[in-house]
Amino acid sequence: MDRMNTAPTSADPGEPHWLTDEEQRVWRAYIDATTLLEDHLDRQLQRDAGMPHVYYGLLVKLADAPERRLRMTELAMSAKITRSRLSHAVARLEKSGWVRREDCPSDKRGQFAVLTDEGLEMLARHAPGHVHAVRQAVFDRLTPEQQKSLGEIMRIVAEGLQPSEAGADLPWLR
Repeated sequence: MDRMNTAPTSADPGEPHWLTDEEQRVWRAYIDATTLLEDHLDRQLQRDAGMPHVYYGLLVKLADAPERRLRMTELAMSAKITRSRLSHAVARLEKSGWVRREDCPSDKRGQFAVLTDEGLEMLARHAPGHVHAVRQAVFDRLTPEQQKSLGEIMRIVAEGLQPSEAGADLPWLR
């Protein structure tokens, strides 16, 4: 596996363009950090609000939406998750009384996810603890310059991964 940690030695276009030692270090640090961060936020929200981080994110997206409602397809797209995973999540959130579904009047197959008053109250109750966990895990560890750089880097990566062609294999289309 030594080959994986060195730059290619030939100009052969079929030869993989392996990561340099520094790129490998950066990549592994990114994987470690994102895995640990997601676990940290999941544990905090499970402990304090009884839900995983992805569910909390769905509620936040609904709270930010006009009239606290989004079409299910828009919510899946915004959350970058499959329609199947969204449907399961919304069913669980409905059982808790935090979300309800409404049929779309202009499209018989479409549905809206709507944040209920109880869901909004739950968010207000648990947002301070979640913000504290995010601040402690990320922002308190970085200088203002590092925070700005992190934001710029993540925007560049996200924009580069947004497929532009129709028919792309996107989670919310699965």
